Amino acid sequence: MISYPSAKINLGLTILRKREDGFHEIESVFYPVPWKDILEIVPRNEKPARCSFSSSGIEIPSGVGENLCEKVYNLLQVEHDLPSVDIHLHKQIPIGAGLGGGSADAAYTAVMLNEMFELNLSHQKLERLVSQVGSDCPFFIQNKPAYVTGRGDMLEGFDLDLSGYWIVLINPGIHIGTAEAYSGVTSRKPDYSLKQALIKDVSSWKDEVVNDFENSIFPNHPEIKDLKNELYTCGADYSAMTGSGSTVFGLFQDRPKNLDVSPRYSIKIAQL
Repeated sequence: MISYPSAKINLGLTILRKREDGFHEIESVFYPVPWKDILEIVPRNEKPARCSFSSSGIEIPSGVGENLCEKVYNLLQVEHDLPSVDIHLHKQIPIGAGLGGGSADAAYTAVMLNEMFELNLSHQKLERLVSQVGSDCPFFIQNKPAYVTGRGDMLEGFDLDLSGYWIVLINPGIHIGTAEAYSGVTSRKPDYSLKQALIKDVSSWKDEVVNDFENSIFPNHPEIKDLKNELYTCGADYSAMTGSGSTVFGLFQDRPKNLDVSPRYSIKIAQL
């Protein structure tokens, strides 16, 4: 069985407060975008049951048994006595880029195993299961626009359709660690409703739909801010950094031309 885990972007990201468990309470809207990995799972007749994981494409910095796909298999295997499987992931979504690629891979693994072995688990049960391996994972079970709170794991369906827009995603290959991302962020109560801001025309989002991590990341990495400005220069209706970076995206009414970015950067241009 083969599937194509897709990335997400954050439309607005507010850091509301630090929780007692050490995580931060956030508010955001997640939106799926067509930058995809390729995931294959093949059952094997081998006992005792185990998961064999391999990858190609972008190098994944994890040891044996540490990939999120393997962790999801192990959770389901314990509960449902799954047989052995071979998992192969062809990685195309940049890693540590604010796109949620690893979380998508984990969630799609759960969905595929559920279907492959006829476990008949509901979306809600799958969401609870994958939340054990990553805060963003539950979103990718249904992979539909969602208003997100909590650690990023509390989901509420959000009626937003950007079909027809062109999206440009640019990843400059800069790794942003969690400590760095949060170091310059001040928790705040937003001055406006993110939900209300996002139902307005996309061209009005610039001053109201804000990613709080930009205040932390841009001073240390001005080239990321330059990418955001470049997308506006090229005619984007809206541009922002997604997640804690370093990927920047722009939404355009027409396919953009004359992008002036380094050939070293990873770029995805697609129509939503």
